[in-house]
Amino acid sequence: MASETQWLEQWIPEQMEPGTLFVLENAGSLGDARNPYWAVLSCPSCGTLGLITRSQFHGREAMICGGDHCSAEYYLREDHVEYRKPH
Repeated sequence: MASETQWLEQWIPEQMEPGTLFVLENAGSLGDARNPYWAVLSCPSCGTLGLITRSQFHGREAMICGGDHCSAEYYLREDHVEYRKPH
């Protein structure tokens, strides 16, 4: 299952709907130097905002929603979110 990613050009949190992505202006300067924070992604299932790393942004690592009532796991692909398949 996949859903399309929406890109936000300007940081306006109120416009962050589920699946919206905003690349940080200072991408790469925060967090671990080997895998810094790169963007903010709104969970495609519940809309909870979360920072994502460079590896997650490029689809090399999965993300898990940090929401209180959501545990969605997904990968960011070029223009969509792909949910992680259960094992």
